[in-house]
Amino acid sequence: MKLFAIRDDTFSKELILGYLIYYENARAFYMELTDGLDPWEAPPVLSAFVERGEYSIDSYWSRRWVQARTIPRDRQNLSRILRDSGLKEYDEFSLLTLVNGRCEQDDFYLEEIPADPLPDLLARRWQTKAADVVPAEAPKLLVFFRNGLAKVVDIRAIRTSACEPFLVNQDRFNTVEVQPDGYGVYWNDRAVISHRELFTHGVSVPFTQQDLYRYLQNRVVSASEACSILDCSRQNIDDLMRRDKLHPIRTDAKYKLFSKAEVMQRKRD
Repeated sequence: MKLFAIRDDTFSKELILGYLIYYENARAFYMELTDGLDPWEAPPVLSAFVERGEYSIDSYWSRRWVQARTIPRDRQNLSRILRDSGLKEYDEFSLLTLVNGRCEQDDFYLEEIPADPLPDLLARRWQTKAADVVPAEAPKLLVFFRNGLAKVVDIRAIRTSACEPFLVNQDRFNTVEVQPDGYGVYWNDRAVISHRELFTHGVSVPFTQQDLYRYLQNRVVSASEACSILDCSRQNIDDLMRRDKLHPIRTDAKYKLFSKAEVMQRKRD
């Protein structure tokens, strides 16, 4: 992770307007703006977010801000610029840092700062980042947060049109993943829900991520374990499945997982 303070030449050098965070492996940008920032002080492209009181900027709009400050891919003499800059290929992050995030349209610039320890603003906000997500029956997600809370989130309450196609098909809904460093959850680059929205709209449940792990460790068994419990062969397990007497909760070309409760019920039967 690379961390940059966002500053403005027209203000005191002590004033930080926000932070730009870059994750090298994911090539993803995120921005965290200072609480109470005035819209006219905000970086271009982002003033509308500040007017709504939103200071955590998702990866899509953070990248839009970066792209507005870097040479576009369709620049006519791009190959010469890259060669003169010592770059073998087009890379937004490298181009951004070559000029410290400066551009001709404003006085904003970036200053790289240590990521350890985190600034207080980031340490506080990141407590509500997503630690894990479990798709329930669409349109609900079970989201675990870094502060230990778990919440059920009804995606319909957030009203994000980009996510709609994933709410009508359970298989597509199940492809949800946590964004880099827990900034939210996503299905694709546009179908994204921020950790702030998830935390705000979610309903707390008395369940933790450790509870989930303990359940998986103790109540989910492999095909081999099912064979041992039922004292039978793999062929018997396959036969029970064909006769709809045993139902895997997950199956793959190489393995099958079963609910221990169902396997034990078969043993008692």
